[in-house]
Parts: sequence; C-alpha cells; structure tokens
Amino acid sequence: MSRDVIVTCAVTGGHENHTKHPDFPITPDQIAAACLEARAAGAAIVHIHVRDPETGTPTGEPSLYRAVVERIRESGSDVLINLTSGYGGRFVPGDDDPHVGGPGTNLMAPEARMIHVQELRPDICTLDVGTLNFGERVFMNTPPHLRIMAQIARDAGVKPEIECFEPGHIMFAQQLIAEGLIEAPPMFQLCLGIPYGSPAIPEMMTLMRNLLPEGANWAGFGISRQEFPMVAQAVSLGGHVRVGLEDNLYLGKGEWATNGKLVERAANIIRDLGAEVAEPARAAELLGLGPRTQ
Repeated sequence: MSRDVIVTCAVTGGHENHTKHPDFPITPDQIAAACLEARAAGAAIVHIHVRDPETGTPTGEPSLYRAVVERIRESGSDVLINLTSGYGGRFVPGDDDPHVGGPGTNLMAPEARMIHVQELRPDICTLDVGTLNFGERVFMNTPPHLRIMAQIARDAGVKPEIECFEPGHIMFAQQLIAEGLIEAPPMFQLCLGIPYGSPAIPEMMTLMRNLLPEGANWAGFGISRQEFPMVAQAVSLGGHVRVGLEDNLYLGKGEWATNGKLVERAANIIRDLGAEVAEPARAAELLGLGPRTQ
C-alpha cells in the first residue's frame, strides 16, 4: 500500500518578495483565490500570511486574516487552514541605540501575535520555536514568549505546526512537549535554506528528521532552487512536503510560478516516488486534528 503525503502550500509569506513577481497575491481576495487554486492542484493545507492591500508589505492586521479566512470558508472548500503566528518577531537593532528597535522592527507581545488565531480558530497555526539570524534581521522567539503562544494555541484547540530552522529548535520543541504545552502527535516543519539558518541539503534534512520525537508528524521544505529537490528528499525520508510562492517564485529559469503550478509539480514528484497525495480529510486524520470549528 502506498503512503499518503500531505502537501502544504505557503501562498504568500511574510518577507519582501512581492515586488519580484508580476502576479503576487496581496489583497485578501487574491490570497484567498491563491489558497483555492492550491487546493484545486492538490494541496491539503494552505499556510497563510497577510499583506497591506495598498503597499503589499507584510502585516499582522487581524481583520485581514479574517477577510481571507472568511472567503475560504464561504467558498465551501475543505482545505485545512494554517495561519502564521510569525509576524511580530522581527528585530533590527537601532543604529544609535541597539536597545531600541530600528526600521524594520515589528516586535509584538506574544498575546498580540496570537489574536487572529484565538479569534478565527484555524485548523493549524505556526509556532516558530527559536531565534535566528533571518538574513540580516533577527527573528526573535524567546522561550517565555513561546510558552505563552503554545498555551494560547492549546486553549484555542489549534494544532501548532512547529517550525524549526535549526537542530536546536527541535530540542526546545521537545521541552514544550514534555511540559504538556504541545499535545501528541506533534507536527513539525523543517525549514531549510533560509539565509543563515540550516542549509537545504539532504544531510541536514536527515539529521533534523532523526532528532524528532518518536511518533511525530513532519514535513520539510527548501527555498528557491532547492524547493523541488527537498520535496523529493522529504518524501524519500517518510515526511510530508511544502511548496508555494513564499518559498520560491519560479518553476524554472525565467519561468514565473503560481501556487497551483508549484503544487502540481510537487504532486507529480510525490506520485513518481510511489506515494499518493493526501486529501484534506486524510491529512486531518494523519495529523490528529480535532473537529473543525468555524
């Protein structure tokens, strides 16, 4: 019997990549349409950030999350919704006083980073379980803040997708599990290729997979040109996969991608490796998700 592999599509992301693509989803209507496009192509989960409709810049505005989620739910789609909690973790030391955040800083209290999760009750929300140099900026996620965010997700009945950018992040996630803040079975996402994080190479994905607690569900991805090699690697190692415009803007050299086309290519790789693409109901079963609330 072939194995079922879950495809997550990260449709827009939270970094300044919108100016590099001619048809990037920015408004709530565009982001919701991208989610439905990804579902039609085979994605079981859509991972959602929101953006200022006027400027395209990332934001954490709860009303924009609500607008996207309502459009998806009103469509009747069965796609599983995964909302980021990553906005509000960026720190850039000020030039004059490094104690004070400079331009680009968006640090928020952990409770503020989770308002939309509490209000909208998605199937899944991300939990980035460590601090790292995310390119030239610091992505700051301290243990006390993460404990608060994990508790909020648990109280809301939302499954945390534990995003790990380095092996040490897995170690802290295991501590959260031991403290009862994350329920079994845990869901991990191995995030590879981010500048100054773990590289998107087979050895690193294998190492991080081997550090996961027994019984964990996991997926992995690589960004840019490593997106599809890491799809194949994750499937070969027994994991699930993620693709989308958040991670990669191209299908090939000079060929712009869409979320749907990225999902289609990932689905073809999964089938070529002898596995099947999981439908949302099957994904929910594999991940141990409870009844959906809307």
